Amino acid sequence: MAPTAQELSTRDVRAKLADVINDAAAYGTITYVMSRGRRIAAVVSVADAEAIERQRSAGS
Repeated sequence: MAPTAQELSTRDVRAKLADVINDAAAYGTITYVMSRGRRIAAVVSVADAEAIERQRSAGS
């Protein structure tokens, strides 16, 4: 299954945190945390976060 993305309000993330974390870990789902209609954060898998860190390190 290809990773998917979703947007949830901070309230919904709080209510569904266990599911959000499981979806990131098991399926690679990216969950964007929304506040007042804007993306303020994202929940991603460890693999995705580590890939971003490697990319940032290589660029500096």
